[in-house]
Amino acid sequence: MIDSSIRSLALMAALAASTVSLASTAQAAPFDGSWSVSVFTRSGRCGNHQFGVWISNGVISGSGARGRVTSSGSVSVSVSGAPGTAHGSGRLSRNSGGGSWRGSGSQGSCSGSWSARRG
Repeated sequence: MIDSSIRSLALMAALAASTVSLASTAQAAPFDGSWSVSVFTRSGRCGNHQFGVWISNGVISGSGARGRVTSSGSVSVSVSGAPGTAHGSGRLSRNSGGGSWRGSGSQGSCSGSWSARRG
């Protein structure tokens, strides 16, 4: 079983995006609030998980993640810690979203998909 640090990396990598925007954080405000994220591992030993993140003024936070949401819903999140790093891509709509993620650490590489819903 994968250690909890890699699991956290995998979870947060699930929220990630295909582009980084130069739009102001005020424009990203429509996505602000709490989001529930489900992570599905398709390759590797990271498992499937569910967790929450918070978006405020377009900034994603929670479980050591750093990221942004653009005004069009593209998000970019990176997570790094002692055991490894994780990144992903995807898009949020008004109340839901999804995409893919990739990470690596002491247990090897993992990848998969994610889905998110507001609340």
